[in-house]
Amino acid sequence: MKKNIVVLFGGKSSEYEVSLSSSYALLSNIDREKYNLYTIGITKDGVWYLYEGDIENIRNGSWYETGKTSPVFVSPDNGRGVICFIKDGKAEEVKLDAVFPMLHGKFGEDGQIQGMFSVMGVPVVGCGPASSAVCMDKAMTKAIVGTLGDVRQAASVTMRQGDDAEDAANEAEAKLGYPMFVKPACAGSSVGISKVRTREELMCAMDVALAEDSKLLIEEMIKGCEIEVAVLEEGGKYTVSRPAEIDVGSSDFYDYETKYVSDASSYYIPARLPEEKTAEVRCKAERIFRALDCRGFSRVDFFYTPEGEFVFNEINTIPGFTPISMYPKLMINSGISYSELIDRLIMSALRS
Repeated sequence: MKKNIVVLFGGKSSEYEVSLSSSYALLSNIDREKYNLYTIGITKDGVWYLYEGDIENIRNGSWYETGKTSPVFVSPDNGRGVICFIKDGKAEEVKLDAVFPMLHGKFGEDGQIQGMFSVMGVPVVGCGPASSAVCMDKAMTKAIVGTLGDVRQAASVTMRQGDDAEDAANEAEAKLGYPMFVKPACAGSSVGISKVRTREELMCAMDVALAEDSKLLIEEMIKGCEIEVAVLEEGGKYTVSRPAEIDVGSSDFYDYETKYVSDASSYYIPARLPEEKTAEVRCKAERIFRALDCRGFSRVDFFYTPEGEFVFNEINTIPGFTPISMYPKLMINSGISYSELIDRLIMSALRS
């Protein structure tokens, strides 16, 4: 019997467009003979709709203008696991078997969606509410990863909205030195991140970061290339990919423009690392994934310094699924096709 699966796309996030691309790729590769699919789009204003049109309109962003949408309502009753659609003035209920949230950033990757469906008793692909929330917050992630002892992280200063910016700047200059990076604590895809070289740039970057979140991190600059590792968890069994190496080319760092818009970056799969270093970073990626109580899938990112040391950068619990995204590329390199990956993630959620 076919399982009823909801694919969530869009979302009230600065990564809305990335979600559309990821969702289009997922919907283009999922086994429709195996699942009854319900595609639910969330507008930038946070309004939910069942979308029943051509998935090409998801990719180009016109899905909610097509007339193929119906309002959606969610029942919080635990155990019923139903979602309601309003069609032609009549309510229709569908009992869900699982949800695949292809939502990046806030209101999708931060535990809120996961918590809502947990209350409903519906399995969600990927991390649960607690690990999603922790991994979304870079400061909280640092605190937990710091307990591992042998995983280096960039030195940092944390500042919250309402804190004295001059005091934070003084602390950062004394502790970190220029150049340094300013990041929103809870944002993905390098949104709101700035590389700064002067006090004036630092103060401006704080404003940019605080426009994305109420807490920010100021971090030391780590010299080195970026290394990314994909982790797939299925019922306590882990598949850890060989690492990828990102070359940002002429870009200052691997920012949003470099990831999704320009062709300035290039990559190597597998990364150009000695075998012992490949084994080391794969081990570190799994340990971080487990320490943060992740499930399903995540991408774990590091810097690799000229001295041969790995420095943990961040973890993404709903990594990009776009055609140029590293997570699916790394899993394909591990012998898991795109369609098989989607199926294994859903089956893992159904067994949870």
